[in-house]
Amino acid sequence: MEKPAKFTKKEKVADIIKILEKEFPEIPIPLDHTDSYTLLVAVLLSAQCTDVRVNQVTPALFKLANNPYTMAEVPVEDIKAIIRPCGLSPRKSQAISDLSKILINKHGGIVPQSFEDLEALPGVGHKTASVVMAQAFGVPAFPVDTHIHRLAWRWKLSAAKNVVQTEKDLKRLFPKEKWNDLHLQIIYFGRKFCTARGHDPKVCPICSKYGRKELFK
Repeated sequence: MEKPAKFTKKEKVADIIKILEKEFPEIPIPLDHTDSYTLLVAVLLSAQCTDVRVNQVTPALFKLANNPYTMAEVPVEDIKAIIRPCGLSPRKSQAISDLSKILINKHGGIVPQSFEDLEALPGVGHKTASVVMAQAFGVPAFPVDTHIHRLAWRWKLSAAKNVVQTEKDLKRLFPKEKWNDLHLQIIYFGRKFCTARGHDPKVCPICSKYGRKELFK
């Protein structure tokens, strides 16, 4: 394994951006959706569930209801029956029903474009709100899940013990105009090169240069 003898934090960050852009110049949004509402629901469903599974479930759900007005009229049990493969279906189905009614009553049926309003919705935490703000509205955000948290640690970008601090660390390191792309590029990179299991740091384009020494034991 070859490592540069010395590199500044700025040089390292710039190199990581270069590697990510080379590997993933095109950055498709992983969750299928048609507008901000269907994206919001899809992201909510993705909690503790794979994007692939969510994309298998949402066609039937959105055929039943693809806007808050229609969804608010659907019995929670019907929603739960469709989304059961995503896991946590009792909680998620109730949240989808409740947030749809709140969108109607408080926001005119429109998904709000603010972190505060989004995070006030049932089932919507900071990470979900960040994804919606970034991918639906183009607002700079850096959603950090457990996967990005793991890679940030491996690449010595953060030593944080939780995703909240990791997000702060990454926002401080990377240019704001890059946040939305980097969030997705890191996810795709992790799936291809830097997996949780079976990861070989010696062949990973980033870990081989900047990975923590613990990875090579």
